[in-house]
Amino acid sequence: MQNSLLVNLSFLAQKPTGITTYAANLFPHLQPLQPTLLISSEARPKALKAEYYPVPPNLTPDYGSLGHFRRLLWTQLQIPKIYKELRSRLLFSPVPEAPLQTNCRYIVNVNDLIPLHFPSRSPLTLYFRYYVPQVLAQAEHILCISTATAKDLTHFYNIKPDKITSILLAHDANHFRFLDLPTSNYFLYIGRHDPYKNLQRVITAFAALPRDYELWLAGPFDPRYTPALQTVAAELNISDRVKILDYVKYQDLPTIINQAIALVFPSLWEGFGLPVLEAMACGTPVITSNVSSLPEVAGDAALLVDPYNTAEITAAMQAVATESGLRSRLSEQSRVRANNFNWAKTGQATAEVLARYL
Repeated sequence: MQNSLLVNLSFLAQKPTGITTYAANLFPHLQPLQPTLLISSEARPKALKAEYYPVPPNLTPDYGSLGHFRRLLWTQLQIPKIYKELRSRLLFSPVPEAPLQTNCRYIVNVNDLIPLHFPSRSPLTLYFRYYVPQVLAQAEHILCISTATAKDLTHFYNIKPDKITSILLAHDANHFRFLDLPTSNYFLYIGRHDPYKNLQRVITAFAALPRDYELWLAGPFDPRYTPALQTVAAELNISDRVKILDYVKYQDLPTIINQAIALVFPSLWEGFGLPVLEAMACGTPVITSNVSSLPEVAGDAALLVDPYNTAEITAAMQAVATESGLRSRLSEQSRVRANNFNWAKTGQATAEVLARYL
């Protein structure tokens, strides 16, 4: 049995995340390359027709730090054996993970280098400081999801630009679309509660608005960070107006996005920012940061703010809530701009790079 392209999807968790969305929408467009997917039976998309090679199910973020450690060990010890067994010619990983010091030829994708922008004592910062640079040095080529991330690769790792190809992400236009629903009274944030997401400033900015409005935070409860957000809301006496929704199912997102006054997403750094694009596709006004990749995604179809300036975030929220003409303009421009991002374009561009190295 010979397989030219092996694709490592051992990291896919059962609950959809940004990287899961990327993988699920990208790989239908890689079918001409006849890939074999390394994926667990639990995470395997039922609608995706492809050759599969089963991997252990306990290698994903669902299993916390232990899941990450198991996956890195499995990547180093087992992928070279599978690569040889299937007589593969190239491994593609949508995350920067690959076996080191082996005969495996590989291309990896890098989403962001946020742990290097905001270093901590967590294993993730060590991973990006010591493991990722070795992976990238041995890669045949590197893909990334924005020009901002490409610049980071050169800045942090001194990688030459001709070894990097930037391919922007996209959205599912059949899922995220304008539904013509009445606007409700809430601002919406979608994502994790990590400090770099800037939610303490979002809550503080929101507190300056009239009591007519609510702030909805859609994202998984994190015992490390969510209680601090609840404390901020309590100290500002707005706990009754800040709704922490926990994880929202993928199928429910279009409705809550469509009915929001605006998506508020002034993150301190993003590799791409899928929630921004998905909200734009729904015609929901977007308030986002003027740093990192976010201007690449939003263009002139959103209100760009200094994420460190709380008053600026408040002013943007106030303007979108009270100026109907501004809301209409942002809604129309957002939908037009979102049309420029589609998975067929992303998938075909990725397949072209992979084909060059097969």
